[in-house]
Amino acid sequence: MTIRKGIYQHFKGMRYQVLELARHSETAEEYVVYRALYGDRGVWIRPLAMFTGTVERDGVRIKRFTLIQADADAQADED
Repeated sequence: MTIRKGIYQHFKGMRYQVLELARHSETAEEYVVYRALYGDRGVWIRPLAMFTGTVERDGVRIKRFTLIQADADAQADED
């Protein structure tokens, strides 16, 4: 699986910037490191599988986050 660095929109409407992928030191699970583009611009992590997954809204499955602007030549790759 590949995830591009860039600006993503959460299904609830807020925007975030994906900064990096990180790996848990004990479990090797991959996490997405991202920054809110609103408020105090906090930095968050979320499991990669959850970040790239879907949610159900009004009976329809939709992406949790959607890429809206990729960083030029920047990619974070999963093995």
